[in-house]
Amino acid sequence: MHRSLTAACLLALAGPALADDVTTFTLENGLDVVVIEDHRAPAVTQMVWYRIGAADEPPGHSGIAHFLEHLMFQGTDDMAEGAFSATVEENGGTDNAFTSWDYTAYFQRVAADRLDLMMKMEADRMRDLQLTEDDVTTERQVILEERSQRTDGDPGSLLNEQMAAAQFMNHPYGIPVIGWRHEMAALSRQDALDFYQANYAPNNAILIVAGDVQPDEVRALAEKHYGPLAPSDRIKPRERPQEPPQLAERRLAMQDERVSEPYLVRSYLAPERNTGDQRKAAALTILAELLGGNQTNSVLARNLQFDRQVAVWSAAFYDGTSVDPDTFGLYVSPVPGVSLADAEKAMDEVIAGFLVSGPDPAQFARIKTQVRAAEIYGRDSAGGLARLYGQALSVGLTVQDVQDWPEILQSITEDEVMAAAREVLNRDNAVTGWLTPPQETAQ
Repeated sequence: MHRSLTAACLLALAGPALADDVTTFTLENGLDVVVIEDHRAPAVTQMVWYRIGAADEPPGHSGIAHFLEHLMFQGTDDMAEGAFSATVEENGGTDNAFTSWDYTAYFQRVAADRLDLMMKMEADRMRDLQLTEDDVTTERQVILEERSQRTDGDPGSLLNEQMAAAQFMNHPYGIPVIGWRHEMAALSRQDALDFYQANYAPNNAILIVAGDVQPDEVRALAEKHYGPLAPSDRIKPRERPQEPPQLAERRLAMQDERVSEPYLVRSYLAPERNTGDQRKAAALTILAELLGGNQTNSVLARNLQFDRQVAVWSAAFYDGTSVDPDTFGLYVSPVPGVSLADAEKAMDEVIAGFLVSGPDPAQFARIKTQVRAAEIYGRDSAGGLARLYGQALSVGLTVQDVQDWPEILQSITEDEVMAAAREVLNRDNAVTGWLTPPQETAQ
C-alpha cells in the first residue's frame, strides 16, 4: 500500500484523538508506575527510567552515569555476573539500556507470562548491585573503547561534541554523555557506588509496563518486587547551572582527513517542552518539519537541493523532550564544487526568505498530516509507547502532557510557528560548525 494511503487510513481509524489505555499509581516508597495496556500480542515491555543522567553528574566525573549503566549488568547477591541478560535471553526476550543527559533507562521485552521474573531481577539490581575492582577495571576499558570507536573515530561526532561545548558555556548539556576521556579514565569503584547508592532508588525511578497486562496484575507484582525497596534520602533537586545570555554567534571549523563529504551544521538555543505549556515546543516541532523534515518537499530541500542545486542533503532537527533548554538545528551538505561558504550563504538566504514570507499554506497542511501520521506510527507498539511515556515523565512532563501532545501539534497555527521561528533563529544564540577534509579551509 502506498505510504500516503496508509497514513490516510490510519488517520481515519485514529479519529480525533490518540487515546492510550494508561493507568498510573505510586508505591509507598515513591516508585511511580505507569501501565499501558496493549493486548494485540502476548508480550510485555518493562522499562525502568531513572531521573538521573549525564547532566546530573558531579563535576569532574563526566561519564559516570553511562559507566554505571554498563556496571548495572554485573551481579548482585542473588545473580551472578552476566546472568541478567543471559536469563532474559533464555526466556526468549531481549534487553538493553541507554543513557542521556536527563535519564538512564533499562528495558526488557519478553512474553507476558515472564513479567514476574523480569520484575524480580530488575528490582534486585535497583538497590543490591555488587561491584568488584575487576568489574570496574573491565567496564572502564569498555567505555573508553566505546568512546574511541563512536566519538574519537567519527569526525561528525567530534564536531557535535565541540559544538555542544561551545553552545553551552555553563549548562552541563555541553559535556558529552559518554564523558571526557581523561575523566572517564579516572572513574573508580567508589565513584560508581556513590552515584549508584544515591540515585538508584524507587523514589527516583519510573516503572513503565506496556503490553498484554492488566493494571491490577502489575500493581500486585510491583508491590511484591519493588515495594520492599528502601527509598534514597540523597536525591537532589535537578537545579542545574543555567546559560547566561548569549551575545554573539560562535563558529567552529574542523578539518579531518577522514571526511569525504563536507557539511555544515548550525544549532540554536531553543526552549524545551514544559508541563502544561507545550505550545512553543509544538510550534518548533512543526517548524523543524517545515524547514528540513522531508528530503523532497521541505523548505531547505526544495530551495537548496532542487531549485538552486547547491546541496545534496539538508535537514532540520528539534526535540524539546528535555529538562532544560536544548537546541534547534540545521544541516546542509553541498554538492561537489560548492564551498561551505556558498552553501551557508544560500542556507541563510532561504531562512531569511522564510522568515519574511512564512510557510506555503498547502505545505503547512501537508506537514500537519505527516506529523499526525508519525505520531500514530510511533504509538503502534507497546515498546514505542513505553519509550514515549518514559522519556516524557523522566524530564518532568505528565501523562496528560503526553496525551495532549498530538492534538496540540494539530492546533498550532502558522502565526505560532513564525513567532517561534523569529525567536529561535537568532544568530546571537547560534553555533555554526564546518566539517571538511584538510584541503578545504574556513573563510
